[in-house]
Amino acid sequence: MDIKWLILYFFLGGTIVTLVTYFGGQGKGLLAAFVAFFPSITVLSMFTIYFTGGLNATTSYFKSMLLLLPAWLLYVIPVMFLLPKLGPVPSVLIGISAYVGAAFLTIKLVG
Repeated sequence: MDIKWLILYFFLGGTIVTLVTYFGGQGKGLLAAFVAFFPSITVLSMFTIYFTGGLNATTSYFKSMLLLLPAWLLYVIPVMFLLPKLGPVPSVLIGISAYVGAAFLTIKLVG
């Protein structure tokens, strides 16, 4: 892999995390979520997958993202409801556990 791409990913990821943290810390949750969900990472991933694996690999990537969307929701929902009760670490661990379990089940059923 070309080091230039890694440097670009590093700065892009850092910029996104910084903007999300800034807007979220200002109480602008909707704007923070907009930045976090903006498809910049998926667009970059799409191009890198397309140029290294072709059209079929890129299409497979996007279909797989849609298949894992329910698992991602099983991460977000527990975190949203458990955060006020348990705090950040336990709620995130429970959410990630739900995501991983649902994702592995999806992969097993589909793959």
